[in-house]
Amino acid sequence: MDNTLEYMNGFDNEHETEALPGALPVGQFSPQKVAYGLYAEQFSSTAFTAPRAKNRRTWMYRIRPSVSQGAYQLYNGNASIRTAPITEAVTPPDMMRWDAQDLPEGDVDFVDGLVTIAANGSADGQSGLGIHIYRATASMGNRHFTTADGELLIIPEMGSLAVKTECGQLNIQSGEICVIPRGMKFRVDLLDGPARGYVAENYGALLELPERGPVGANGYANDRDFQYPVAAYEDAEGEYELITKFGGNLYSCELDHSPLDVVAWVGNSAPYKYDLSRFNVMNTVSYDHPDPSIFTVLTSPSGEIGVANLDFVIFPPRWMVAEDTFRPPYYHRNVMSEFMGLIEGTYDAKEEGFVPGGCSLHNAMSPHGPEAAVFEKASNAELGPERYKDTMAFMLESRYAYKLSEYALNSDTRQLGYSSCWDGLKKHFKP
Repeated sequence: MDNTLEYMNGFDNEHETEALPGALPVGQFSPQKVAYGLYAEQFSSTAFTAPRAKNRRTWMYRIRPSVSQGAYQLYNGNASIRTAPITEAVTPPDMMRWDAQDLPEGDVDFVDGLVTIAANGSADGQSGLGIHIYRATASMGNRHFTTADGELLIIPEMGSLAVKTECGQLNIQSGEICVIPRGMKFRVDLLDGPARGYVAENYGALLELPERGPVGANGYANDRDFQYPVAAYEDAEGEYELITKFGGNLYSCELDHSPLDVVAWVGNSAPYKYDLSRFNVMNTVSYDHPDPSIFTVLTSPSGEIGVANLDFVIFPPRWMVAEDTFRPPYYHRNVMSEFMGLIEGTYDAKEEGFVPGGCSLHNAMSPHGPEAAVFEKASNAELGPERYKDTMAFMLESRYAYKLSEYALNSDTRQLGYSSCWDGLKKHFKP
């Protein structure tokens, strides 16, 4: 069964959905016998004793329980995935940038096309994150994937994906994102040809909406705009494969049925999607360039208030109206580490060299800011209301310094002359 036409709205709320009438038990979660001969199975993304407001779990009513699988064997089909801590290369404090990664030749699916760029923290210590690029030229077919190391934030840049999960299907394209809970099984099918994008594997606290503070009750990313799938089960038997990422290694096991056989579910730990164009941008209407924190869509808190394990920040189309102000991002050094990617168009601080599908890294305390040409242009521009359009960049900001994979450090796509974009900065000092 495939129902992808409607989604349940709301972030982090209790949802319930059934593909067959009466499949959801009424008044209890685990009756002695479940309707239709289904099995009850709880899927927990937090500890049982987590506070009610932070507790995330979903009850699934499925054709077979998840224990119905074969023994695991090491999977060697992709040798490009890394997990924190990365120790294979020494990461210098240089500012770095990469061109878009080439698509692979032949039929390569979402899992085999993953390549790790950087990671920080520790997956075993449940802190930090890994950053991967996916490049797919084929659908996954009867193969499925899950990671026990962290939840996945998928950010498409090229091509559309059908992300088919245990809870149902989410179709996403450039300009949208989806989040897959840690441990959730899914497969990725291509909807319109080759696809490429970014994946943040969050090892730390689960992603949530940031507080609005003085902004009040509305603005930024609104709860109502997050969409969850409706139940859509597959009752299929045959040769299936499940690839599991656990402790930084990949394992494979055989199944004799599709693992996407959940007929009904109720809970608040489920995959969800979000259209970035629905982000309600807040901006200065007087003077000065605001801090990028006002563009935070989702955050993964750390043990220190205000210092995130991961902030997912976007720079979307918006009006710029600040008076007597240098409007691009100011030059700065930061205790936070910033990984950026470009989904569409041009980023205002880097008009040359930062391309869709590319990425950059400015680690903790590394200086960065507008290139020389952008500084001169912005310093001498005649200011008036200006619409930033046809653009969508994002940032994965973290309190932990990123360590590069050997692939990223030595990749042909790394722009070794990136720092030359600041060579033209002139001395304007006039005592």
